[in-house]
Amino acid sequence: MTDAQQREAARQFYYKWNGKGKEDEDARSYWIDILVNLFGMENATDRIQFEKKVAGDKSKKRIDVYIPETHVLIEQKSLGIALDKPQAGHEGKTPYEQAKEYDNLLPYAEKARWIITSNFAEIWIYDMSVMKPEPKIIALTDLPSKFHMLDFLLNREVKKVTDEMKISLQAGELVGTLYDAFLLQYKNPESDNTLKSLNKLCVRIVFCLYAEDAGVFGKKNMFHDYMAQFDAVHARKALRDLFRVLNQKPEERDPYLADDDPLLAAFPYVNGGLFHGDDIEIPPFTAEIMDLLLHKASDDFDWSEISPTIFGAVFESTLNPETRRKGGMHYTSIENIHKVIDPLFLDDLKQELAQIKALTVARTRNQRLRAYQDKLASLKFLDAKFPDSIQACDSSYSQKAA
Repeated sequence: MTDAQQREAARQFYYKWNGKGKEDEDARSYWIDILVNLFGMENATDRIQFEKKVAGDKSKKRIDVYIPETHVLIEQKSLGIALDKPQAGHEGKTPYEQAKEYDNLLPYAEKARWIITSNFAEIWIYDMSVMKPEPKIIALTDLPSKFHMLDFLLNREVKKVTDEMKISLQAGELVGTLYDAFLLQYKNPESDNTLKSLNKLCVRIVFCLYAEDAGVFGKKNMFHDYMAQFDAVHARKALRDLFRVLNQKPEERDPYLADDDPLLAAFPYVNGGLFHGDDIEIPPFTAEIMDLLLHKASDDFDWSEISPTIFGAVFESTLNPETRRKGGMHYTSIENIHKVIDPLFLDDLKQELAQIKALTVARTRNQRLRAYQDKLASLKFLDAKFPDSIQACDSSYSQKAA
């Protein structure tokens, strides 16, 4: 299913289930509806267990819904039941505590990777891989924009659940705060050259923050650890040195760089021209900027969790000063983005990939997949140029993504 199809299915699901839901009568229909209509699960009744008996439990307690292949345990309640309150008739346990009790009685091989509690109006998700699971909550009204948070229902590869929209907006706020803090340090904050430099500076810093969290640099916290060596007085020169090294291929670098500064020498070459040119004006750092960069934007935030779909809007907060002056940053919603890109190219690409994956002859399928990968790497999307700010963006990274 395409993203557009899933969003539409989520909207239809909301219209169908809004304001109704009884535990005994509707739990099966509710979850089959989600798994089949939102996520395209095939043979759903063969892959879901309802009223699963808890092995070895003399009271014959039953798990409302259990998905064996992804180890998802669901405790369903009726509409109106509070999911964070003790339940009458259940020994004063909350729905999560009930589910955890059932999970404790399961054999090791069937232990829950995820626990869900639901009252039809809300879905609370608990990640059982952490010491103290805290619920990620999806309201039924938000399902059309947050259905991706339920990908783990069918996908074993999902490691954690994030609210991409919320995280991406937080990233935009951080970029805006960083932008404003730097702007105050320029000698001519209203000049065109200042704004061009500031745009470049913020884009480069955001790339470094994302790269160290997403593994692009090869090691977690590389940017943080490098900048943490310096105080505010010396941070300006340190950042300029880093930008220069990121634009150099290994053979172009000072042969003694690793001896002088091993942390700086460990950074890889970044192609694409983002760090090309030393004409960027970097203003003096302050203690406030260092705290923002090293703590709020690095220690306290994981940039790898932001949505690539919204990532352009994060950059927009630095690339469009006029928008910011007139009332804050502007974000294009995921829905509106997909209204453009889905019919333009994404639906066709996903359909082509699905057809290739459906081929039964492994050799033919692999040949077609390699050709498809080469096709992705040759395509160009949003080939727009931002003068003196950021290079045209092509799909050279799509080969890695594929």
